[in-house]
Amino acid sequence: MIEPILVFGIPVDFILFALTLLGVALFHHHTLPVALTGLGTIIVYKLIFTGFKYGAGVGGLGHHMAHEWVTLANLFLLLMGFALLSRHFEESRIPDEMPALLPDDWKGGLALLCIVFVLSSFLDNIAAALIGGTVARHVFQGKVHIGYLAAIVAASNAGGSGSVVGDTTTTMMWIAGVSPLSVVEAYVAAIVAMLVFAVPASIQQHRYSPIQKDPPKGLKIDPARVFIVAAILVAALAANITANLRFPALLDTIPVLGLAVWAVILLTAGLRSPDWKVMPETFKGTIFLLALVTSASMMPVEKLPLASWQTALGLGFVSAVFDNIPLTALALKQGGYDWGYLAYAVGFGGSMIWFGSSAGVALSNMYPEAKSVGRWITQGWPVAVAYVIGFFVMLAVLGWHADVPLK
Repeated sequence: MIEPILVFGIPVDFILFALTLLGVALFHHHTLPVALTGLGTIIVYKLIFTGFKYGAGVGGLGHHMAHEWVTLANLFLLLMGFALLSRHFEESRIPDEMPALLPDDWKGGLALLCIVFVLSSFLDNIAAALIGGTVARHVFQGKVHIGYLAAIVAASNAGGSGSVVGDTTTTMMWIAGVSPLSVVEAYVAAIVAMLVFAVPASIQQHRYSPIQKDPPKGLKIDPARVFIVAAILVAALAANITANLRFPALLDTIPVLGLAVWAVILLTAGLRSPDWKVMPETFKGTIFLLALVTSASMMPVEKLPLASWQTALGLGFVSAVFDNIPLTALALKQGGYDWGYLAYAVGFGGSMIWFGSSAGVALSNMYPEAKSVGRWITQGWPVAVAYVIGFFVMLAVLGWHADVPLK
């Protein structure tokens, strides 16, 4: 790849990506065209001027996409598949029963966020966020505050940050040889952050639309749909653990997790038909995220600043606008991090903007009104505050213990 062209010391690639993100923030009713236009502009620029990481011209683009396709395919299959899972879960009537199980005041919203946090520690954070969003739609009678939606995403990302099976980035660390015990330290920051953002977000939601006190009469749970939901989640978890422990090479060649989810969806379609009507809108949201992830993967980020707690803190904010998967890969290659801090930063940091994590994009497909950077930041402000407080509490309690560079 040719050295990037600089304008005032900034690579043009980054300027184009920043303009794309600015366009998404300003024109939140037209996010897909903006993201696709940005991706197209970046590709044309790199074809003409700088080439790609793996070569110049169309051949370089082809090699680049061959390297990225598994990640993109997994995201596509998971976002589309978990949208169907959330509809199975909704039609099982379990969400309608939740008012009977949750406290009646603002603590009901807090309890729901805690459930999302726990689910995400062993499930994919997309699934945890969509389950939380589905329950919220029912217990708050369809009126969910954007600040509370941000809290659901934050709870799903926080819950996965300390578990090697809870998030793609922590799984990458596990594959690279980082001990699961090093990653679990992230829960020191994640639990503190959870307490900081969950309480004000729950009170905010209670004032906006209180929790429904009693479930509708005569509800009947659909056991077939409950079985389908459980089967999809178990398949995703089993595929993740089995592939990482027994067949790690497969993870670089086929989208194992996404295929496992879709295998169960299709095999159980005869038992209960999926709600295919959600696919068109979900497809648009999914392509939007894939456009941003592909754009981010083309940025000339070959080197990070020296590993330190300050760098780790900064990576959390970068993760809000920049895909955390390549950031994690670079950090693993560089080494020298305290991996619990990195897991927390790249896992939780994306919660600060709606498109900063796949969980946020998935939930915004369910709640289109959340696709506003301004409203997400102003109404979901406790999330950013929680990120910083959680990080510094972790630093005060555990200190920074840099690991040796990984081979």
